[in-house]
Amino acid sequence: MRIRIDADHLPGLSCAPAPGSDQAYRNIHVAIQRRGRPSELLAPQPGNALAVSWTLECTANASPAGTDVKGPYVQGRPDGRFIYLSWGTVDEAHTFTMFRRAKLMLDAIPAETLIASTQTGLLVGRLGLTDPRGNPLCARVVPPAIIWTAAMAH
Repeated sequence: MRIRIDADHLPGLSCAPAPGSDQAYRNIHVAIQRRGRPSELLAPQPGNALAVSWTLECTANASPAGTDVKGPYVQGRPDGRFIYLSWGTVDEAHTFTMFRRAKLMLDAIPAETLIASTQTGLLVGRLGLTDPRGNPLCARVVPPAIIWTAAMAH
């Protein structure tokens, strides 16, 4: 099975400073973080892109709690799986320095959608990546901020 994350409404290449700081973040990018390896990122994308997409390989198996999704980019315990979207700045040497993350909560996917995606082979999450203040989306992301659907894998 695969999970595809489709995102739009990115915040741009700069954003407001963190609380208590006066320095704005510049040349921001967003990427999917690998489990257990915060510095290993899947396809960093610039914060001013019109839209971005990532596809992750995973497995989905029946468990006492429902369907358990696992994979190299799936984080958390069986009853609280999620995907990290990491926001960071990229310097002249192309070094990504994370400053914020969003958790795409897999346990918030409707059970029927998750079951259907195991049959079709593809689970798609669609979301906007800018928060109400115009900054990069962060914290827990659950419906309706993300819409999950089962789709046919190609």
